[in-house]
Amino acid sequence: MDARLNYVAGRWSEGATTSRNLNPSNVSDVIGEYAHGDGAQTETAIAAAAAAFPSWSRGSTQQRADALDKIGNEILARKDELGALLSREEGKTRPEGVGEVARAGNIFKFLAGEALRLAGEIVPSVRPNLTVEITREPLGVVGIITPWNFPMAIPAWKVAPALAYGNCVVLKPADLVPGSAWALAEIISRSGLPPGVFNLVMGRGSTVGQKMLDDRRVNAVSFTGSQATGARVAQACVARFAKFQLEMGGKNPLVVVDDADLGNAVTCAIQGAFFSTGQRCTASSRLIVTKGIYPAFARALEEKMRSLVVDDALKSGTDIGPVVDATQLEQDLRYIEIGKREGAKLVGGERIKRSADGFYLAPALFTEATNDMQISREEIFGPVAAMIVADNYEHALALANDTPFGLTSGICTTSLAYATHFKRNAQAGMVMVNVPTAGVDYHVPFGGSKGSSYGAREQGRYAVEFFTSVKTAYLSAGALPAHS
Repeated sequence: MDARLNYVAGRWSEGATTSRNLNPSNVSDVIGEYAHGDGAQTETAIAAAAAAFPSWSRGSTQQRADALDKIGNEILARKDELGALLSREEGKTRPEGVGEVARAGNIFKFLAGEALRLAGEIVPSVRPNLTVEITREPLGVVGIITPWNFPMAIPAWKVAPALAYGNCVVLKPADLVPGSAWALAEIISRSGLPPGVFNLVMGRGSTVGQKMLDDRRVNAVSFTGSQATGARVAQACVARFAKFQLEMGGKNPLVVVDDADLGNAVTCAIQGAFFSTGQRCTASSRLIVTKGIYPAFARALEEKMRSLVVDDALKSGTDIGPVVDATQLEQDLRYIEIGKREGAKLVGGERIKRSADGFYLAPALFTEATNDMQISREEIFGPVAAMIVADNYEHALALANDTPFGLTSGICTTSLAYATHFKRNAQAGMVMVNVPTAGVDYHVPFGGSKGSSYGAREQGRYAVEFFTSVKTAYLSAGALPAHS
């Protein structure tokens, strides 16, 4: 099987080694062999990006817009094909995979427009005969490190703004899902970008990622992943004063109050907690339910859970695909055992066998949980949710905010007063009212507070805050030569 290669300095290049990409729905299905770069190849990619930056950053914004629009158009035209690939390698269902690919295409097209909308300001100085010009400039070489759970959308929402604002990119995708990143790189390679502007180096974080963190030619790093790795990214960047942006997960609450529409609340909980196999940083992993509606909500939620179909991600009718790999499955099962030992009551959560050997897990719901349990404090990153009873709305809000994370927070209520108060007082970067906590449009800012995020927001026009720096220039009209 021929390996898919890295893309460095405008050429497809062999890595130091290769790795196999396996289908979590059927581990006997090898999707392909993919190159693994080493430190030397990463240095070559960084050098190519640094060499390309001067001309790219000062070139035509129309060239940037045209390239990004071309990339977006091809992604959208191939969304069914690329969505099937994504689902095959990551494990989310085919409709979820196709939806993610469409989101990636729309991100590129949106940022194509933003490349032409980069605005500045001209303001008068407080001193006479001076004009102040405020502009935004690209940073230089941006290192991008992406996770496995959104293998097309997250690279898109980092790569597209980096390129739109005139930066050059070195992308290191997660080891588990090289196929989607390679497909994206292959599309980018035919978009008309000059050599070195975009580079793909697949490989280990300990080699490729670390080299990007340590190289002073990398002016900024955008990272999505675990808190532990995020802390190491921050330390490395601070040590050499590089700009950095971190997205590091959540332990997101969905509050259900007594006046909620029961059917909608169950739908929000099911979709937020268990869809995409719960492998989303925005998943509703804590269901905080006031005591009046708790019994009816618990019964309806358990009934709906039992109707969910867990099977091959590409099969029609599958609601939940497999866990991404054996390591993540072991982590999910370990937390399920922890929850049982802590005294919560388990519904579901059993290992499932299907016609092919895959990493299948029934959705797990812990009832009678408390907010101080380990399963309620730590991000599990699987189809596992803890249900916690609250005395009233005020108690539910306090429980929702009692977490080291602050990515997203949701409430189900028919009360305008509760909805308004919750939006204002929920300690999270994103707040959802009567919709699942997971699911953010491609053109609006994404990010959280506390231990979930650090730095400027991602996505939409707010991406400019990270991928550019602000320059202030003074002009004295009196010092310019007069013309007849």
